Amino acid sequence: MSSIEEWWSSGEQLTLELSGVERTVFLRRMGAGGTMTMLHGFPSSSHDWAKLAPELAHSHSLLLPDLLGFGASEKPVEHAYSLHEQTDLVEALWEREGISSTVLVAHDYAVSVAQELLARRDEGVLKVELLGVHLLNGALYPELAQLEPGQVALLDPELGAQFSARITEKLFTLGLRPTFAPSFDAGPDSAEIWSSMARANGQAISHLLIRYISDRARHHERWVGALQSTDVPLAFVWGMLDPVSGAHMAQRIRERLPDAPFLALDDVGHWPALEVPERVAAALLR
Repeated sequence: MSSIEEWWSSGEQLTLELSGVERTVFLRRMGAGGTMTMLHGFPSSSHDWAKLAPELAHSHSLLLPDLLGFGASEKPVEHAYSLHEQTDLVEALWEREGISSTVLVAHDYAVSVAQELLARRDEGVLKVELLGVHLLNGALYPELAQLEPGQVALLDPELGAQFSARITEKLFTLGLRPTFAPSFDAGPDSAEIWSSMARANGQAISHLLIRYISDRARHHERWVGALQSTDVPLAFVWGMLDPVSGAHMAQRIRERLPDAPFLALDDVGHWPALEVPERVAAALLR
């Protein structure tokens, strides 16, 4: 796997218009073939996919962006971040790249972006054909999510900004550790995630980015409805040891979407693409 600095140096900074403002967005392209768009989670970046991207790139043209406020993309301060705007970013990226159809892969934060894309497709306003959607650990049913203490602290309307300002690498790593499987050596990956978060002092806007949790509650009916009613092929790759959205979320998915392929990774936490990249790549290629 390339280091995060090598990852960024191999990508490109694009300018996309979002909400009437030009924003700088990082994009890594890899491979050749049918398009596969891969969207990362909170609080990380497109580098989450670095361990499995080379295998996927043998048969797919990969689009791997950093969402607004993450990684090497622009991180505006005092900005009202929203999952709807991140979905607008994905659509603007597709338009710029001339994409007419794609497979979509989404993890964590980005599963809500995938749900909003499905909702827009249901409404007939999505210009790109979704050939299939692969979803990895995320709060598809947000009422079931079991938030970590750090997430709760960031959500505090009065103290969240102070908490963001005081985040250090040590505190961040300690807070992230329970989201990995107990047997997995999370040190190197946690350091890379910290690098993506801390670039351009990005940890200081964590309390703004965490508002996605409120977005999920606000748009619950729309997004759950889109997930359960779509005719786009869905498939799931799920770390069952994830304390936030693991086995308890998997149970609901299987109840509501019993016909969708579901790969349960019984020894994996919240980060399947980091913990067992070979198994995830094989599932995505099936």
